[in-house]
Amino acid sequence: MNLTWTPELRRFREEVAAFAAASLPPDIRDKVLRHQRLERDDYVRWHLVLADRGWGAPTWPVEHGGTGWNALQRLIFEVECFKAGAPRLLPFGLSMIGPVLMKYGSAAQQAELLPRIIRVQDWWCQGYSEPGSGSDLASLSTRAERDGGEYVVNGQKTWTTLAQYADRMFCLVRTDHGARAQRGISMLLLDMRAPGVSVRPIRTLDGGCDVNEVWLENVRVPAVNLVGEENQGWTYAKYLLGHERTGIAGLGHCHRELGILKRMAWQATSRGRPLLEDSRMRDRISRIEADIMALEMLLLRVAAGDGGAPGAEASVLKIRGSEIQQDLAMLQMEVAGPDCWPYDPDWMLAGADWHGPGPEMAAAAGAGYADMRKTSIYGGTTEVQKGIIARHALGL
Repeated sequence: MNLTWTPELRRFREEVAAFAAASLPPDIRDKVLRHQRLERDDYVRWHLVLADRGWGAPTWPVEHGGTGWNALQRLIFEVECFKAGAPRLLPFGLSMIGPVLMKYGSAAQQAELLPRIIRVQDWWCQGYSEPGSGSDLASLSTRAERDGGEYVVNGQKTWTTLAQYADRMFCLVRTDHGARAQRGISMLLLDMRAPGVSVRPIRTLDGGCDVNEVWLENVRVPAVNLVGEENQGWTYAKYLLGHERTGIAGLGHCHRELGILKRMAWQATSRGRPLLEDSRMRDRISRIEADIMALEMLLLRVAAGDGGAPGAEASVLKIRGSEIQQDLAMLQMEVAGPDCWPYDPDWMLAGADWHGPGPEMAAAAGAGYADMRKTSIYGGTTEVQKGIIARHALGL
């Protein structure tokens, strides 16, 4: 693997950075850098800016409307956009169901759905976890019964991120109730506006409602919306999870939050001097920066692999990315000190003014710390990821 930063790559970095600085709507940038909540329109507007530039699907091959970039270009793009204050690209279409459809979907599904993902004509959500089936996903109980040219779906999904905005869901359902757990699962693509679909918000520690319960009561799904073959959905689910966990590493997020941490440490004072001049604080920040560099190298090795679904390496990325994101949030809160505690959930709304006792940058530190607790749970808990590494990488 050649990781040399050639003159071409340096020029590409400059091009991406200049484009993000000039094209990212300032109101979206300000929300992101102030840790305020984004609305559906904020995500869509940024996606459309990228799509108009031809960068709407940075990880996809050219034949499906993507950029065809290599691993280093994709990394540069992610990091520079995040550092500029851009929101994350919606992973549910681009990084999850998109790759599954490219590999396992029908020609009709690819032709209809893939172009709509690039311009967010369809906002996707993920119907995997259930109240009794999170880490043990294969025990899911949502049922789909074949009725002529349709499936009738009944069950409940939970922790469904941004389902309140979604147009479609890729959903794991049980279609063979007599088979062993993994063999009886299928993947369906359902309309979130179909009769019988109900979305109920779940309030999280930071005061937000980005995750939801989704109830499915006699929801009719056309049989043509089956991905691949019936009862083979576990294969597609594992393929999707490998791509999801690679993305969950959050490298761009880590780079941006490291920059915010440094600015916070420069603004904060200890004994009349910037906290960043304290040797112990510099040491802790340097350790996190080294961790991010190591994560970046591992991500590049995985991304520059053979093109197949990431295996146990994706679990390593997921664990380390989760830990680093939590470490960054913890240290931001420590730097903010008592100024992060008078947290007002209204601060997360656009246009809010900070009237706290300390600097504005400290306003959301407490909420960020609480929100980052979830990173070691979603996408498969750290314990599950360690089990995958033990079995598939170490042969234990």
